[in-house]
Amino acid sequence: MARYEIRGGIPLNGTVSISGAKNAAVAILPAALLVSGKCRIENVPDISDVRILLDILEGMGARIEIPEQHVVEIDCSEVHCSEPDGYLVRQMRASYYLMGALLGRFGKAHVALPGGCNFASRPIDQHIKGFLGLGADVDETEDYVALKPSEEGLRGGRISLDIASVGATVNIMLAATLLPGQTVIENAAKEPHIVDLANFLNTMGARITGAGTDTVKIRGVNALHSGTYTIIPDQIEAGTYLAAVTAVGGNVLVTNVIPKHLECITTKLQEMGAKVIPYDDAVRVMRSGKLRRTTVKTQPYPGFPTDMQAQVCVCMSLAEGVSRLTESVYETRFFGYCTELESMGANIHITGKTATVQGVEKLYGSSVCAHDLRAGAALVIAGLAASGTTSVDQIHFVERGYEDLIGKLTALGADIKRVED
Repeated sequence: MARYEIRGGIPLNGTVSISGAKNAAVAILPAALLVSGKCRIENVPDISDVRILLDILEGMGARIEIPEQHVVEIDCSEVHCSEPDGYLVRQMRASYYLMGALLGRFGKAHVALPGGCNFASRPIDQHIKGFLGLGADVDETEDYVALKPSEEGLRGGRISLDIASVGATVNIMLAATLLPGQTVIENAAKEPHIVDLANFLNTMGARITGAGTDTVKIRGVNALHSGTYTIIPDQIEAGTYLAAVTAVGGNVLVTNVIPKHLECITTKLQEMGAKVIPYDDAVRVMRSGKLRRTTVKTQPYPGFPTDMQAQVCVCMSLAEGVSRLTESVYETRFFGYCTELESMGANIHITGKTATVQGVEKLYGSSVCAHDLRAGAALVIAGLAASGTTSVDQIHFVERGYEDLIGKLTALGADIKRVED
């Protein structure tokens, strides 16, 4: 098993370039199933989730080429399979986007239930509601979801989501792009990667409007054509480096970002004592003084993202006074990483959906275990800030979503290495 070993207490300085957005890539790659011809997709992050998705698509008959780093060319013209490899599907959460893409491509799908990070139950009831609203019959078991047309057939429809689910919004968009008629998604998710998926599909000939608002409209088209598209920078990877500098101290220029996407994160870090300077496509973060307490409640975009909850909790653990962190998206997300932080000296008390964090003078190196992707990133930050040496196990979770983490942190002066047992 591989692990990270970190010698903490070294401020971070220099420049770090942010990779393409994981959450956009894992939606856009399945969307290639809808395209007649070759897609050239640029700024693709080199992470395990992407590699698994490419293996899934290739196993279904897609022709995949990687002509240069971070560029993938996909031709799904010869794909005739509506049942992707179940073993690979279970390796990642976002493989459920294959349901919507295959329903849109073939009018049917048989997809194993996904795996990925296990920090909450994360049911797919809103996805199912969307498929039913498009005229699909749904057979859901403990192992798979099977989709086929109902007696009335597949067609556009009006779907009002009970919650603003990112996954359901993506799956409905994928399924509806090639269906006759108009589909309207009410209470749609508004995250940047929803907009990025819509822009990708529109570049290939789709007719989607309203992405980034709570009402998305998809007017079905007969076919999508070849094209080239560049994925947006990763909001959460950028936020993780911003949080790391806030926790550890230093002066880092974070490049290849969209500063507006980061405002929900940088506002809170500034409240805590970080100095943030936005540029056109970069953000500088500095911190040298004491951190101050703050209050954070996770919310759907444009609120503070749940995927940054664990990272900001590390900053709170080192801030003067009592901070409060309320999780409104996945209420069980505290369990696991907070215990690990407490083993490093953090003082965290959880009541229901809220963590009360009493700041401490310092954290101490320890042996900890990543329980999911973002919790793992938080433990890396804690290790960078801690006195002594920290060992982080189960780093396969972290490598699902962070490209070249060791190389990027080392370039900023961190003492971190990947160790194979």
